[in-house]
Amino acid sequence: MHEAQSPESKADFVHKLKIADKESRETGYWLKLCESSEVLPDPGDLVEKNIEIGKILSAIIGTVKRNS
Repeated sequence: MHEAQSPESKADFVHKLKIADKESRETGYWLKLCESSEVLPDPGDLVEKNIEIGKILSAIIGTVKRNS
């Protein structure tokens, strides 16, 4: 997400945020595996926090696209 702080254009900014959103979704997958496993550590509240991060990224992407 650090790269999104210096985009070359709005399209580049959206692209980088989409990558961050994709990574968030993958993280959610692994956290859910941890939740359902008996041998992996319990993710605690990380699942909920990751969902919130995804919502924030989606909202930012939508706002930038609407204002482009």
